[in-house]
Amino acid sequence: MEPHQHNDQCKEVFAMLSDYLNLELPPETCDEIEAHIAGCRPCVEFAESLRKTVDLCRKYQPKELPAPLGEEAKAQLREAYRKMLAARRA
Repeated sequence: MEPHQHNDQCKEVFAMLSDYLNLELPPETCDEIEAHIAGCRPCVEFAESLRKTVDLCRKYQPKELPAPLGEEAKAQLREAYRKMLAARRA
């Protein structure tokens, strides 16, 4: 693979890469992307980065959110914020 600047073909590959990784493209389009990626280091790196990101997102298990703050806690936070602002002005 030779170093090069991103050209229009790279931009087209970047635009279709998510669909490619999700197997949502026709086989002939996948073949074109694979042929381009085989000779393009920036596209290989971008594809690998995107693939890792997608894998991490699929593995993510959201946790239960904490309960909303009560009114007393909100009032304490507002008061602490006011004091912080007043200290900055002093």
